Amino acid sequence: MGDMEKWPEIEKAETEKRRELVLQGPAIDKRISSNGGLTPSIYDLTLLNYLEVSQCPSLTEVHDDIQHLTNLQSLVLCRNKLTSMPDVFGSLKSLKVLDLSVNHLRALPASISQLGELNTLNVSCNSLEVLPEGLNRCAKLSTINVSKNRITAFPADFCSERLDLLSTLVASDNSIEELSRDIHKLAALKVLDLSNNKLREIPSDLSDCPKLKEINFKGNKLNDKRLEKMVNGCQTKSILDYLRGKGRARQGEDRGEADGGRNADRKTRQQQRKKKERGAEEEEVEDLNRMVVRILHVSEAPAAITVNVSAEVKDVRPYLVCCVVKGMNLMPGNALKRFLTAQTKLHDDLCGKRTIATIATHDVQLLKGPLVYGVKAPTQLKIVPLGRKEMTAVELMRHLQLEADELRKQKKRQNVTGLHKYLQLLQGKPFYPCLVDVEGHVISFPPITNSEKTKIKKTTKELFLEVTSATSLQTCKDIMDALIVKMAELNKFTAEHQEEAGSDEEGVSPQQPVTGKEASSELIVQQVRTVDQDGNLKVVYPSKTDLSIDTSNLTVIW
Repeated sequence: MGDMEKWPEIEKAETEKRRELVLQGPAIDKRISSNGGLTPSIYDLTLLNYLEVSQCPSLTEVHDDIQHLTNLQSLVLCRNKLTSMPDVFGSLKSLKVLDLSVNHLRALPASISQLGELNTLNVSCNSLEVLPEGLNRCAKLSTINVSKNRITAFPADFCSERLDLLSTLVASDNSIEELSRDIHKLAALKVLDLSNNKLREIPSDLSDCPKLKEINFKGNKLNDKRLEKMVNGCQTKSILDYLRGKGRARQGEDRGEADGGRNADRKTRQQQRKKKERGAEEEEVEDLNRMVVRILHVSEAPAAITVNVSAEVKDVRPYLVCCVVKGMNLMPGNALKRFLTAQTKLHDDLCGKRTIATIATHDVQLLKGPLVYGVKAPTQLKIVPLGRKEMTAVELMRHLQLEADELRKQKKRQNVTGLHKYLQLLQGKPFYPCLVDVEGHVISFPPITNSEKTKIKKTTKELFLEVTSATSLQTCKDIMDALIVKMAELNKFTAEHQEEAGSDEEGVSPQQPVTGKEASSELIVQQVRTVDQDGNLKVVYPSKTDLSIDTSNLTVIW
C-alpha cells in the first residue's frame, strides 16, 4: 500500500521507526479534504503505539485498514466529524485508550467489546443513542465517559462483576431514564456522574458500592422530592446514607407484606421506625446545611484580579473558571498538608487524573494582575515549575516523560500511568495554554503544573483558585464547587481540632496556639470575572446558580 506522494509526517515516522504520530489542525485537515480521507500509508506504520488525528472537520470516516495497527495502545480521534467507525476493533488487541470524543457518531462498532486491554473509553459529545452490548467483556476498563450524547439506557449486561476495575463513569447530559439495581456490582466505582438525565428514581442499591466517593445526579426530576433536593445540594455521604435508609425501609416493608396480617403490629412498628429514620436523616441533612451556612459565604464584591481570555485558547484548552477564597486557615498542624492531599484526590477522582480538568491554587499576595489566559509556543513558554528551576515547556515535558517512563519501569507496569495520561493531552499541539501575570510571568501551565512563584504556604491568607478543562465549562464549575465545599469541610475540621501552628515555614513561630479569629472556620468566596479581548464578560464564578447547596439554608451575600 502506498501514496503517489507520502505525507512528510508519515515518511518521517516510517524512516525513524517512530512509535507515536500526531496529526492535527488546519494543514492536516486540508490534506484530508483534498485526499478524500486519511492517506493510506498511515496504515503501514505498524510500529505505532500512539496515534492521534484530531481537529480535522474533513475527517468523516476511517478505513478498515486501521486493523493493521495492531501495536496501538492509544487511539485518539477527537474533534473531527466522524460519522461511523469500522467494525474491526477486534484486531487492536493492545489498545488501552480509545478517544472518539466530539464527533458525529451515532453508533459504536460492536467489536469494541473485544478490546480486552481497554482502560479508558471516551466517546463524549457525539450523537450516540445506544452503547454496544458486551462492554463488560472489557474487563480492564477504568474510565468511561459517554457524556453529551442521546443515550436512553445502559446495556442490560453493563452492570457486571466483570467490570471490577471501573472507577469513573461519566454519563451526564443524556436521556437515561433508569439506573439498574445491579449498579452495586461495579465494586470499584468511585465517581458516578449522571447529571442532566431523565432519571425518576435512584436505586438504594447504589449505597452498596463500597468505594463510591463522588456522585452527581443534579438536573434529574426525581419522584422523591427530598432526595432531589439533596442531590442538588448535599454531599455524597449524606445521599448514600439516605439511600441506605430507604433500602432498609424497603426490605422491612417487603418482609412485612410477606408475613401478612399476622405481623400487622410488627409492620406498624416498622413504619414508625421508618418515620423515625427519615426524621434522623432530615436532621442530618439540616445539620450539614447549617454547617455550610457557618463556613461558606459568597461575596459579589469585585476581586482585584481580573482574567482576560485570548481567542487562541479555544483550540487548546478553552474553559476556565476562577475565584478568590478568603479565610482558609492553613497555619495549624497538618492543615496545609490536608488541603494539598484533598486537591490531589480531586485530581485523581473527579478530574480523571487531570484528563478531565485541572485545579491550580495560588497565593493572592503573590499575584500581579490583571492576568491573561492565552497560549504560547512550547519553546517560548517559560515557567518555574513547582519544586524546579525555570525551564521551557519543551524541557519540562521531556523531564516529566522521562520520570513517568522510569516510574513505569520501576513498578513494571504496562498500563499508561496517570502522569502519561495528562501529558498526552498536549502531545503534538503547536501551542500550549498558560496563565500569565501582568509582568509576563507564566504562573500556570495547565494541565501540567503551576508556578513556584505563586505557591501557597502555611501563611497564605487568600487563595486564587483556577480550574481549566477541554471538556466543558460546566465541568470546571462542578469541580470548583467540589473544591470549595471540600475547603469548607477542611476549615471546619481545622477550627474544631485546634491544632498548634506548624514551624516549617519561615516567619512562623512554633507552638503557636490557634485562637480567636484564626480559629474561625468562615470562608468568603469572592467572584472573579473572565472577559474576552474586547472586555465582554465570558464567565463569572460563582454565579447565583453555582454552589447550589440548598440555597434556602445558605446565607449568600450578593
